[in-house]
Amino acid sequence: MSRWILALLLSVAAAGLADDLKKERPQPPVSDQEEVPKEEDESLSVKEYSFNPLQAKKEIRVGNYYLKKGSYRAAALRFREATRWNAGDAEAWLRLGEAAEKQQDGKTIKEAFSKYLELAADAKNAPEIRKKLEKVK
Repeated sequence: MSRWILALLLSVAAAGLADDLKKERPQPPVSDQEEVPKEEDESLSVKEYSFNPLQAKKEIRVGNYYLKKGSYRAAALRFREATRWNAGDAEAWLRLGEAAEKQQDGKTIKEAFSKYLELAADAKNAPEIRKKLEKVK
């Protein structure tokens, strides 16, 4: 029984010492502007895009996979991501237009094919794309 009492006294003493140590620790200085904590769930945070042609090519490659698979919405999302990483990539705009065609999304078709023709006006398929664009308008 005395062992139990001794163990109880030691645990109470240790808890008391821990509280004293917490009180003695210096508190970090409080700045005028508190830092906003980083979002734990990355999907909820706002994504910032900068020029990254390698990431754009990766998104195009994955988008092509989805396009072949028949997942047109997923493909369009990947091609849209590619245009955000590299707005000057004509292939991304062309593929986005093709995926939008499969979904029958007129607004995206106009946007994507117009941008494609702006970037690659002398491409081999430019007359064909112009005809598609005229049908949508």
